[in-house]
Amino acid sequence: MSSAEQPNAASGGFSGTPQGPVSVPGNVLAELPSPRRCPREDGQAGAAAAAGDAARGTLSRPSQTLDSPRAPPPGELARTPERPWPKKGIGAPGGGFGRREDKGAAPQGPDEASARGAWISGHVLLQLQRRSAASLGGCVGRVLAEKVPVVIRMLRQAVCQVLQGTACCCRTAALPGRVLGPSSWPVPADANFHSASFSETDQPRILITGGLGQLGVGLANTLRKRFGKDNVILSDIRKPSDHIFRSGPFIYSDILDYKNLRETVVNHRITWLFHYSALLSAVGEANVSLARAVNITGLHNILDVATEHNLRLFVPSTIGAFGPTSPRNPTPDLCTQRPRTIYGVSKVHAELIGEYYYYRYGLDFRCLRYPGIISADSQPGGGTTDYAVQIFHDAVKHGKFECNLKPSTRLPMMYIDDCLRATLEVMEAPAESLSMRTYNVNAMSFSPEELAQEVLKHVPEFQITYNVDSVRQAIADSWPMNFDDSNARKDWGWKHDFDLPELVTTMLNFHGFDTRVAQAN
Repeated sequence: MSSAEQPNAASGGFSGTPQGPVSVPGNVLAELPSPRRCPREDGQAGAAAAAGDAARGTLSRPSQTLDSPRAPPPGELARTPERPWPKKGIGAPGGGFGRREDKGAAPQGPDEASARGAWISGHVLLQLQRRSAASLGGCVGRVLAEKVPVVIRMLRQAVCQVLQGTACCCRTAALPGRVLGPSSWPVPADANFHSASFSETDQPRILITGGLGQLGVGLANTLRKRFGKDNVILSDIRKPSDHIFRSGPFIYSDILDYKNLRETVVNHRITWLFHYSALLSAVGEANVSLARAVNITGLHNILDVATEHNLRLFVPSTIGAFGPTSPRNPTPDLCTQRPRTIYGVSKVHAELIGEYYYYRYGLDFRCLRYPGIISADSQPGGGTTDYAVQIFHDAVKHGKFECNLKPSTRLPMMYIDDCLRATLEVMEAPAESLSMRTYNVNAMSFSPEELAQEVLKHVPEFQITYNVDSVRQAIADSWPMNFDDSNARKDWGWKHDFDLPELVTTMLNFHGFDTRVAQAN
């Protein structure tokens, strides 16, 4: 939340000088509960922390200015069956906060502990409400008297949600167990990772960021065929072509503008988000500061918005997430990752922080490590594997191609149709079928020399020369030669359709080589 959106707890929203001495408890207004659980909010410890404190039977020390016998030391209220709650203490008529010397029965369960914690908080706030008009006087008392009832209602609602969740085993608590407990890593067995506004019978509302890149337009076309034209919104900071603009909804969206991103999600009722905004490997090395802003800061905005609005989030990763110390042939899902490019570093960061948000906040985060993607209807975007796209453009226009990698440089590759289908399949896969948050996917692996030989079968006059770019070659030498995608094939049934011969035939046919292919055959 921006500073403009933060409530001014210090001023309380009034001005003027109160009459007489004023004693305001230290952090009463600053610690008001908030119903939002987005990690970006300063009030993240609002409703969740209030309910969590109640469930654990703990409470921050109240102000000594209120009518209470005394404020207990930290931890005194956290009683257990071995350290029982006093009968004449919390919740008892005439009882105070309780002392260690008091004797009594232990609470019977989490409901009683939650109720007692709620009584303490409600008692503190009620005392403040009653004394505000008489003691504080003037405008201060009036403001507090108006605000405190609202706070009490919010606190009661949060506690009631926890009590309802613990009272019936068939209901899911409104606040995930990973947020309430001191141990935040175990995932509850009944955790629900679907969007709050999306059910299996409805169509998802989809937003694609960075939509004018190599994959965004193709993904939008695939999703619109599956879910309907108006349910898929393409976005970018660039102006689209007339063809793309007419093909379906398009909006301006800057991932570095958090407020704009939130408005987009809310106004269009988004439930699925595909985050494709990124600077690729070679371009990122030429402008590290911009790559850091787009690939990392922009990702943080996406994660916070997706968590706040309970979206299903897809973030692509890459072969660039591995480095020279990673096993190269094959490269498994889990291994050493020490990339040497800002692009690769940002993708490792995306994989790890996305998995963290899954465990910590329940965000339905899903990620695929793409190999080099080859598409016919988009221009190369500055990646190291883009030679495998450029070679077909140049073969059609000029009959020759200059490659910036060594002839023997082997890298994993995939045709775009397989890539888009894999993306849709992993997003539609049931949450319980996914054993991990990030998967390798692969289709084929070849070198520039092998690709050129396959093109020559269809275009006999084609010529290839080599002018090695040291930067791109160093990047390629640190990447995997082949992906192990056995987990994707086992967990959600991934299977590719295009091998190298089918890839070359499809690419050349797309560019109008039907007659020449027939003659060559």
